[in-house]
Amino acid sequence: MYRDYAHTIVITNRGLVQGDFFEQMERVISLHPHAVILREKDLTDEAYEKLAKRLLELCQREGVSCFLHSRVSVARHLDCRKIHLSIPALAAMEPSVRGNLRAYFQEISVSCHSMEDMEIAVKYGATQIILGTIFETECKKGLKGRGLAFVREICYACPVPVYAIGGLNLERLHDVWIHAIYTNGRVNCACKKIVKRLTKSVKDAIMVTLKAISL
Repeated sequence: MYRDYAHTIVITNRGLVQGDFFEQMERVISLHPHAVILREKDLTDEAYEKLAKRLLELCQREGVSCFLHSRVSVARHLDCRKIHLSIPALAAMEPSVRGNLRAYFQEISVSCHSMEDMEIAVKYGATQIILGTIFETECKKGLKGRGLAFVREICYACPVPVYAIGGLNLERLHDVWIHAIYTNGRVNCACKKIVKRLTKSVKDAIMVTLKAISL
């Protein structure tokens, strides 16, 4: 199996795709990233579910994990056992629902922007976190990046895999890598060539594994 991109996550943004979204996603998924997160926050639940159903089929065919973004009810309806959530979404859930997330979902991905966020995410069953924003980025103009010291601090404290997002490019990847803490002394990251090939079709958004519990 093609594994150069095994520690990279793709976040979709169909608004950036030139041409057919599913044709482009087929090409991206064929590279076998670690996972795809179907974002598309502007869609209704009905439209999102239609999109999710097709994308899940593509991912299943290639053996690539697919996380649905925030739509817990859609995920349950499609029997998708992987969900991505924000901290506000977690906080807004009824305690009984929040407490039972791990009973249904095999994997829970959570966006984090602080040490407190990371601790909350882990408390409620996160199996990975998406850490941002590391550098300034076009999609969040005016928001200052948290920087490399932040990456190092979170990686040291976080017991689950950490992925970085925000303003990453070829020049910055090396700096991010060397500031991360790696378990077992092993670097666990995507090959650099993925950046150029995937960012043409996805959100500002190559996510590089900074820490993994098992390799």
